[in-house]
Amino acid sequence: MADYTALMEAGSALVEMLRDNLTPEPLSDRELIALASPHESENSQLTVYLYHVEEDSPNATSGYYQADRDLQRVRPARYTLRYLVTAHSKAPAHMKEAEQHRILGAALQVLRDNPIIPQQYLSGSMAEEQSELHLLVERVPLEQILKIWNNNSKDYRLSFVVQMTGVTISSRRERKITRVTEFTIGTAQRPRGGQS
Repeated sequence: MADYTALMEAGSALVEMLRDNLTPEPLSDRELIALASPHESENSQLTVYLYHVEEDSPNATSGYYQADRDLQRVRPARYTLRYLVTAHSKAPAHMKEAEQHRILGAALQVLRDNPIIPQQYLSGSMAEEQSELHLLVERVPLEQILKIWNNNSKDYRLSFVVQMTGVTISSRRERKITRVTEFTIGTAQRPRGGQS
């Protein structure tokens, strides 16, 4: 199962897929797409920001599974990740909005064409496990998106939310078990009840 590095690997996979598909058009340089906060976008034209992590059905993943002959391990946890994808134009003021629309339109197209991140973008423990990361542009009320922007002095920029599922993080908690090697069956006869 994927290690604690899964969140970093998942975000990197999403960014690398966008970089391959959005350069050289509409963006000229791969480095203009970054895993970064939309509030710190000085060098980026498209930011991908992990803003929410939620465990999927915690009760379904509780308990141990048999990892080896004499070893049990706590089941891995599955998570849903939500990313805010935001365009940041460096164009002159009269062209800024149009460029942001082009960038976001191209990003939406890539996500529509790739509902599962191709294996070539996975790295580390996710690549070893051949994880399947599913992507969906989520319907989120505007008020919820605006809450992310409320605590800073920067103007709101057009954004959308990508939901990613299929992210797992394994547990390091384990326990040794011993196999039954022998047992005894008693054959003593019980007295019959009610008879003298």
